[in-house]
Amino acid sequence: MSACCAASRSAGGPRPTPPPPASVPVAAARRASGRGMVTLPGGTFRMGNEDEYANPGDGEGPVREVTLSAFRIDEHAVTNAQFAAFVKETGFVTAAERFGWSYVFAGFLRPEQARTTPAPGGTPWWRGVQGATWRAPEGPGSGIGDRARHPVTHVSWDDAETYAAWAGKRLPTEAEWEFAARGGLDQARYPWGDELTPRGRWRCNIWQGRFPAVNTGEDGHTGTAPVDAYRPNAYGLHNMVGNVWEWVGDRFTALHDAAPATDPRGPDEGGARVMRGGSYMCHDSYCNRYRVAARTSNTPDSSSGNCGFRCAADA
Repeated sequence: MSACCAASRSAGGPRPTPPPPASVPVAAARRASGRGMVTLPGGTFRMGNEDEYANPGDGEGPVREVTLSAFRIDEHAVTNAQFAAFVKETGFVTAAERFGWSYVFAGFLRPEQARTTPAPGGTPWWRGVQGATWRAPEGPGSGIGDRARHPVTHVSWDDAETYAAWAGKRLPTEAEWEFAARGGLDQARYPWGDELTPRGRWRCNIWQGRFPAVNTGEDGHTGTAPVDAYRPNAYGLHNMVGNVWEWVGDRFTALHDAAPATDPRGPDEGGARVMRGGSYMCHDSYCNRYRVAARTSNTPDSSSGNCGFRCAADA
């Protein structure tokens, strides 16, 4: 995983201690509401990327033909308000809360706090902050009072999967996510085309300036943005790239069969889970993963201030 992507919980931070078993009093699965979701008819598309922008080792290629059944997907990432409703009903406790810490970008911390908080090896812009959770994204003293419509962060893959089940939904497969992100465009770099800022207008929330020291915020945001901050793609889906990484259902592999596939769901074994879309910390000098074919992974218990999720459901 390259520099600006989310660090793994096993990579550093406060000494990891196994959290107690999660108590998840989730009610019987409800019927998924179609409100806030887009139904896509499925079909065949070309998945992956092999051009000069592909990150070596990420497994973006080969470009392969994939056919999908119809499915539904959320218009935008799950918000803090939506996650709060889930927690209120179920009493769910996230992995970050059980571990007692989560990763926060050092630039969001007080200078003294940034100096004295442990950083994982190789990514000194991350800090494992005690008390950082979805309720307190920058640690104790921070909050989400003015971020109800921002994407929930500091959620692990396990947390996201539990929320999706509670909502009567599921996490999208990686193929579904990419099909949705492409918005019907064949092999385009971004959900809207090949140009990052068409007519000089920003279409996503990423890092501008010099990473990791200076973020000019030319796109209007230096941290998370509201989930519908930018124009949607042709399928009516917001922020499919930038803003926050999104967990998907598949286990990670960098080896893909070039043969055509139907409704692929990734390997049956493996520890890491796939993340798609990039985040507000992505910069072309490092990861350049705010492209629709870009991908990375993390352990399912990891969490950070730049990773969230959206849900999907069968049509």
